[in-house]
Amino acid sequence: MSKFQIYPAIDLRGGKCVRLFQGDYAQETVYGDSPYDMAKNFADAGAEWIHMVDLDGAKDGVRINDGAVIQAATLPVNVQVGGGIRTREDIEHYLTNGVSRVIIGSLAIREPELVVSFIEEFGPEKIVIGIDAKNGMAATEGWIETSGQSAKDVANFFASKGAKHFIYTDIATDGTLAGPNIEANKSLADSEQAEIIVSGGIGSLEDVRNVKKASEESNIAGVIIGKALYENRFTLEEALSC
Repeated sequence: MSKFQIYPAIDLRGGKCVRLFQGDYAQETVYGDSPYDMAKNFADAGAEWIHMVDLDGAKDGVRINDGAVIQAATLPVNVQVGGGIRTREDIEHYLTNGVSRVIIGSLAIREPELVVSFIEEFGPEKIVIGIDAKNGMAATEGWIETSGQSAKDVANFFASKGAKHFIYTDIATDGTLAGPNIEANKSLADSEQAEIIVSGGIGSLEDVRNVKKASEESNIAGVIIGKALYENRFTLEEALSC
């Protein structure tokens, strides 16, 4: 089991740092004009990892904000990125430009065998399977569409193919600050041996502590924190001290 990690999040849209409410592109709040400055602030605060999402890319299916991601990856911090990653070339583009891990979401639902080939080629440490779920069912295309597959079935399939890292986002809690769906994450973590990163709903240090506690009895390996940091509910330093 890897060290439990805090992943401060930077969501990119139109070159700016934004947050959406429950994945709704119509409910957007802009928190900054410079993703690089935001990433540097997180790195300076002690973050070992930064979680970045190209929201434009997730919606349109092509890399759009990759320049900002690659710029952030020049900092002394590990960057994992998702959104708009659809091809082998997309993965290679990021990994050869300093990004530590790429997150594959929609493609994992639509073309699982292709994604398995990516895990085999680039290695399980470089590929993260992103599972975004509504009521336990996997969603795709920037959360706009819901597939007919359960999150657990998707996770079990990729774990059986060697995937090591998963991000589970409960769309109902994302951006709400109402607390994460820990039970859903534990259920996923208990179903196979891969490591689960919790995403969605973190609103307090107590939420962070609860996820950390859950990690001590399951394969939960980290937590992504976005809006709570931007809304000054607590600082990254305080989260890291948990």
